[in-house]
Amino acid sequence: MALRNALMAALLEGEASGYDLAKGFDASVANFWMATPQQLYRELDRMEADGLISARTVEQEKRPNKRLFSLTDAGLAAVHAYTAELPARPSTIRDELLVKVQCVDAGDAAAVREAVAERTDWSRAKLARYERLRGRLLGDRSEEQHLAEADRVGPYLTLLRGIAFEQENVRWGEVALRVLDGRAAVRH
Repeated sequence: MALRNALMAALLEGEASGYDLAKGFDASVANFWMATPQQLYRELDRMEADGLISARTVEQEKRPNKRLFSLTDAGLAAVHAYTAELPARPSTIRDELLVKVQCVDAGDAAAVREAVAERTDWSRAKLARYERLRGRLLGDRSEEQHLAEADRVGPYLTLLRGIAFEQENVRWGEVALRVLDGRAAVRH
């Protein structure tokens, strides 16, 4: 998947500035795609040159002017074409932490344990943000009501996947920490 597809998915929510996209990327798309602000801005420029998005400048007092991006008809057609492509390939895990865990028996076990603990804490924090977002999306409605009434269900479904992903990261981290702590206790 290309960054441009993730940006088009984010712009389905409506017009947004590059800053808003970079800031909101973590809350909406980062559960399945990561990018730096610099990567986002470069891709937005390319997408505008390709006619997939348009930009308008909004003058602001006491702040620099900002550009707001929105999907064009060509961008919406590109979203349709992208979603019609052959089924998406399953994702693969490329995680440096897992390589370190694989090497823990010959490496610095304390450093690996600390890295696992940090990742687990990070996943807990991200899970909490996702749960807050879920609460805001649902409001006082049940999940069934939201899915029946919402204009778009895609953001909610991807949020559910992000929640499940972080829940599994926390579960794995807790197991890994118990195992590493148990091995350290036996060796001392």
